[in-house]
Amino acid sequence: MIPDLTIGNLMIDCTDASRAREFYADLLGVERTILFDYLGVKTDNDMPILFVEPDIPYIPPVWPEESGRQQKQMYFNFQVVDLLFAVVEAIRLGSRIAAKQYGGGKQCGHLTQR
Repeated sequence: MIPDLTIGNLMIDCTDASRAREFYADLLGVERTILFDYLGVKTDNDMPILFVEPDIPYIPPVWPEESGRQQKQMYFNFQVVDLLFAVVEAIRLGSRIAAKQYGGGKQCGHLTQR
């Protein structure tokens, strides 16, 4: 362990930083921010999530994974009390339901950002 080491921020590569920031700010109901010249949101515990448009063309991952295609590198697991409401709201904000669902039927709602 490194003493006093903390995560300063999380950076997510994407094709449209403005769209990603608006989606997550609305989905999570959190503050919009700019840090290090990147658009972002600030989580409830004040950790910034920044959205970055890389210099090379961004290739979004596919879900579920397919051999020879860009694999996911990270994902968020959100916890909610009312899954149906959360899925409907996330779709309204720009998500789509993933073609395949895993992990327990009524307990899960795999979504991907459009």
